[in-house]
This record gives sequence, C-alpha cells and structure tokens, in this order.
Amino acid sequence: MADFDALIDGYRRFRAGAYVEQRQRYDALATTGQSPRTMVIACSDSRVDPTRVFDSGPGELFVVRNVANLVPPYETDGGYHGASAAIEFAVTQLHVTDLIVLGHAQCGGITASLTGKFDGAKFGEGAFIDHWMDMIEPARDAALSTAAVHPDIDAQELLELSAIRLSLDNLRSFPFVAAREAAGALTLRGAHFGIADGTLRVLDPISGRFEAVALA
Repeated sequence: MADFDALIDGYRRFRAGAYVEQRQRYDALATTGQSPRTMVIACSDSRVDPTRVFDSGPGELFVVRNVANLVPPYETDGGYHGASAAIEFAVTQLHVTDLIVLGHAQCGGITASLTGKFDGAKFGEGAFIDHWMDMIEPARDAALSTAAVHPDIDAQELLELSAIRLSLDNLRSFPFVAAREAAGALTLRGAHFGIADGTLRVLDPISGRFEAVALA
C-alpha cells in the first residue's frame, strides 16, 4: 500500500504544481481534444518514459508502450491487436506526421529473447511473452551468430537496434502507413536511448546507421 500512497502523494504535487501551471493547456485539450503530431512506440520499461526523454508537454505525444517496443506485422485475422489499433488510430484519425520507434539499452525483452529467460526464470506462465518475442526470432539468431564470430560485438545492443529496424519494416506492411509515407505525409523514424549515459541515437535513413544526437 505504501507504493500506492506514494503515487497519491505524487498526484497531489501534480495538482498543486504542474497542473496549475499548465491549466490553460489542459482546459484546451479537454475542450478541443488532442491533436498530437507525433506518435511514439516505446518499451514498457519504467526507465524509459518518452515524455521525459523528449521533454514533451501534455497532448504532444501519442504513445504506445509494449515489451521491447515491437510493432507486429499487418494482420487481419480477427484477433485482438492493441498495437495495431493504436497505430491505425494515430495515423488515420489523428493524422500524425511523425512515427518514432524508440528502443533503449538494457532492454529486458531483448535480453529474454537472447537467453530465453527473465531473471533466471522461464518466460511468463501464459506464454504471452514468448509468443510476442517470436517476432524477432530471425534477428535474434542473426545477432547471436554475429556475436559468436565477432566477440567484440554486443549481441544485446545489436538486437536492440535490429528490433527497431524490424518494427519500422513491419510498420510499412500497414497499407495506410505505407501510403502516407509514400505521399510524404508521414515520416518513420527509429531511435535508441542509452539509460546509463542519456545518449539518444537516431537512425539515419541514408547511411542506415544510428547516429548520436549532438547536444547544443
């Protein structure tokens, strides 16, 4: 209960501070609705909050978070597709102009994919994590093979970056995403955040490399 009490204390600070300071902004969002220009697909990891990383205010980012910031391929099999529904809403209803896949260092989902375990234990009891991480199985095998041949290459980081690229490829399998990108109405971007040093690397569409963002 102590943890929830701490959250309530945080809410009270929010109502007395940031909410008051941005009251006009919240009133406008309540009256006119949201109109973010950017969607971020990020990891559920508690250490990587996109609104903090990008120092964004209320209503500026439309965010989806899941294990390992993965985007599934386009499917119409009648199943429940939370990530796909959010992507469809952001692109076709909110008309976002930028869609960012934000990965990060020390990702637990990526570690689990490489080892088959979470903290020494097998994947979750419902096998949901196992099935979810199946999406990057070919990339995982490639990362492990590369690291085996080149010991100086970090398989963890290699797979984190590969997963971002894979998610971008899967985004382009959505017809409405591909059409808007082709028309110049939507830009897809990949980024990787380093928890330990705060470095943000962005995927260069020309070189295909993740380049560190320069600090002013």
